[in-house]
Amino acid sequence: MRKSLLGLALLAPLSCLAAGSVSVEPNTVLRLPVKGDSLSLDRISVGSEGALLIPARVKELRIGELDLAKNARLGVFPGTDTLRIEVLHGNLADGSVIAAQGGSGSFSKPASAGRSLILHLQDVQVENLLVDVRGGVGAPGYDGLDGGSAQTSGCLWGSGRSAGDGQDGANGQPGAAGGVVRLEVPEHFDVQRVKVRLEGGAGGAGGKPGKAGARSGEKGCWFYSVAGEKPGAEGKAGTEGPKGSEGRLDVKRF
Repeated sequence: MRKSLLGLALLAPLSCLAAGSVSVEPNTVLRLPVKGDSLSLDRISVGSEGALLIPARVKELRIGELDLAKNARLGVFPGTDTLRIEVLHGNLADGSVIAAQGGSGSFSKPASAGRSLILHLQDVQVENLLVDVRGGVGAPGYDGLDGGSAQTSGCLWGSGRSAGDGQDGANGQPGAAGGVVRLEVPEHFDVQRVKVRLEGGAGGAGGKPGKAGARSGEKGCWFYSVAGEKPGAEGKAGTEGPKGSEGRLDVKRF
């Protein structure tokens, strides 16, 4: 899902951005064009099934009025810094999402934790809102190498070679931790309308075992035959990495 959003973001027209206001059309994705780590906007409006992506460098986003239509979302790029989103007035329709999951691990980098968020909602009407700060899935383990094939000895010279054993697959890497969410809302706000996903990321899959080296066949010589060498043993599969630790939700009323 994140990859498809990033691809669509490249196609979204920057004309959607006006002074002090950002508008995202339905079924459209726009990446918020910012240079600093703090931003104040009078209004953000995201149409049905649309998304506004917030770059990782942003640490504070202040919004005068936030309107999220049905199934609209704010997508937050992974990052190590806590992001504070402050909304003075707003209306979050059914299916609204603030997605700040961690990134999946790969062979070149570990999984990243869900982004920690501070959500300050002042006068905001929420039908139902999903805040997703799950940790990223751990990197998979390397597959084991296959064993080399056996070689039968020669009739007059040359020794045989046993088949090699397959290598064991490497263990998967740990999943990343879920993020920490601090929800700051008025005393009368119905927290039940906000669902928060805090799960740690699943561990990476274990590497596949290397295949056993193949046996060699019997070789016929002038007056006798030379027996082939036996096959090797298959390696063992790597184990799945451990799941990341769960995040935390703190609710503060004012």
